[in-house]
Amino acid sequence: MSAPSIGRRTALRLAGASGFAVAGGALLTDAAPGGSATVGDLRTPPAHAPSGRRPRYRRAAWSQQFQRGHGWTAAGAGTASSDLGDTAVFARGSQSVRVTTNGTGRQSYVRRTGMTGLNLTGRMVRLILRVADTTHLARLAFYVGTGSFTDYFVWQFHTHSATAANYVQSGEWVTVHLQWADVSSAAGACSIAPTGTPSTRSGFTDMSLAVYDDAGGPVTYWLQAVELIPDTASVFPRGVVSVTFDDSHSSVHDLARPVMDPHGFPGTSYNIVDAIGTGGSLTIGRMRSLQDHSGWEMAGHAYATSAHAAGYGRLSAHQVDDDFRRLREWLVSHGFTSEHFAYPHGAFGRTTDGVPVDLLAGRHFTTARSIISETTESFAPAMPYRLKALTGITDGDGIGGTPLSRLTGPGGRLDRCATNGDWLILCLHRVVAGRPRSSTEISRRGLAALLKGISDRGIPVATVGEVIGHYT
Repeated sequence: MSAPSIGRRTALRLAGASGFAVAGGALLTDAAPGGSATVGDLRTPPAHAPSGRRPRYRRAAWSQQFQRGHGWTAAGAGTASSDLGDTAVFARGSQSVRVTTNGTGRQSYVRRTGMTGLNLTGRMVRLILRVADTTHLARLAFYVGTGSFTDYFVWQFHTHSATAANYVQSGEWVTVHLQWADVSSAAGACSIAPTGTPSTRSGFTDMSLAVYDDAGGPVTYWLQAVELIPDTASVFPRGVVSVTFDDSHSSVHDLARPVMDPHGFPGTSYNIVDAIGTGGSLTIGRMRSLQDHSGWEMAGHAYATSAHAAGYGRLSAHQVDDDFRRLREWLVSHGFTSEHFAYPHGAFGRTTDGVPVDLLAGRHFTTARSIISETTESFAPAMPYRLKALTGITDGDGIGGTPLSRLTGPGGRLDRCATNGDWLILCLHRVVAGRPRSSTEISRRGLAALLKGISDRGIPVATVGEVIGHYT
């Protein structure tokens, strides 16, 4: 199907932060660098559309939107060219900053120094940026500091992968939240305590977005906004944890629930409908018991086991939308009212005909969770259809995954959550009575240690739906 007559500039303005628009009832995506495409006609609304009940948009306490006179510069050994007032591609106002790297793998940046001191206490950084084509993207980082970066903190917030799911996708405006719980390193007079607490959170005069290509080719990127907004601790002073389980394993009911109930901790179970009632999986009755008697959330993971096994990126837009539709209708018809979803394999790329999977998720659900964990999630989330989660948590030895000690040890994710505040979403799969034998397993004893670590730090546990249900 040929694209409607709509200019690239107009399409990108309509797309905003999501990277798509609707033109003539068809989905319009900036699917490839250099052109737009329309795929399918999905004008028929689903029978169970999401309620749209989301947290209030966080207004910025300080904002740089890169309009005329912004005062930032673009340079670095890795920069080939730049336009500090690009009026062709933008998401706000009438311009953005555009930079193209030189393909050497060295740092390219957009920065400003010598500003009036900024206070990041109780605040997180919000970035709005775009990468034309991520083929040669290596990593992204953000710096705050003083003295022309003599002293600084840095967030290494995205490392691009050729195989795993990526938060930053080609040709899309992406919103990123950076919290103190995720600060990567420090230099000069700035330091990070063993618990993950920064030595200072105020007085910053310098800011910089740094972009690195893979030394195999150039990358073109745009920066639209750098802002300070209230962080997760403004709603959850000790942070908040959501304990989620994928794939409808019966051990969620048989082994996880007895460990969680004494703490009063609810979980979120992301379910595959085809698996329900089959060997080793939850039954409808047990799902209802978890929901009705222990406050759990019964959410969606896929309708068909074949769709889950393939992953939505190997299906067409209509196949994905149909799986979403059948999943949501099944949940509602069986009394499970959750509007939340987890992507098969954590991937939200594009369908075989070029439609963003997270766009389709938005037709049926209020949030969708990935397994990206470069940074932890925030409240409110930067992109509700790209929720971040830490997965592969295990107390097994030599089986890969995320060691349990990375959460429970000194300065681990739980310490950082409690001290600095974030929304830590944990993705578990099967609980076993004995020793774990794969990275998707955690022992009953290991789960008990994890829950004790959360309880001892006074971190509240809430389902994904409960967290999203807070309005601020």
